[in-house]
Amino acid sequence: MAAAAPPPPPSPTPAVISEDLLPTGYNVFSRIRLATIVDVPHIHKLIHQMAVFERLTHLFSATESSLSSTLFPENSPPPFTSFTVFLLEVSQIPFPLIDLNYPNFSPIHKTVNLDLPITDPQAETFRSCGNDAVVAGFVLFFPNYSSFLAKPGFYIEDIFVRECYRRKGFGKMLLSAVAAQAAKMGYGRVEWVVLDWNVNAIKFYEEMGAQIMQEWRVCRLTGDALQAFANINI
Repeated sequence: MAAAAPPPPPSPTPAVISEDLLPTGYNVFSRIRLATIVDVPHIHKLIHQMAVFERLTHLFSATESSLSSTLFPENSPPPFTSFTVFLLEVSQIPFPLIDLNYPNFSPIHKTVNLDLPITDPQAETFRSCGNDAVVAGFVLFFPNYSSFLAKPGFYIEDIFVRECYRRKGFGKMLLSAVAAQAAKMGYGRVEWVVLDWNVNAIKFYEEMGAQIMQEWRVCRLTGDALQAFANINI
């Protein structure tokens, strides 16, 4: 009689993986800081991309030189008292938590967790100061005044996030940075305009609590019309 076959070895115990060790997505480290004159080439490219997105390239005539001389003139006034630009930078590694010597403003850091990595085909073009950071967007704003409130405020001239970084919370970060600075300075409000066909932006602004002023219209004198009206003999 044949010997009985030996019993099979016990099945290995499945390894228990802590949820803390499971992949949680892709971290993108972001920083909002004050722009300086060395950032003008990036600002110029961002404004041009914004003009393309808004279908307004026929109105785009800014140059790096004209931006440098108007945004960052010699003896520039302190930030927030004139034209101010916040730059949004992103990186695959954390930004150093160091003081960049900006008066009256500390850079804003935030880590964003995404399900998928971001593919940026223009990363080298928007490389920031030769380091790992990439410029992803900007907001340009300056003070205005409300006679009804008897308080100053901020007017946002431009806010723009590059296409591959949209719908990830970066636009909200830029707006929040301007709003936080206005509140810190005791200002009464922040205002901007939006194109009527940009329904995604309108919905986004409404969801964050902004009022869309349907009863107001933008009036503008520019170019030949400005010169002609300036020459009217009154």
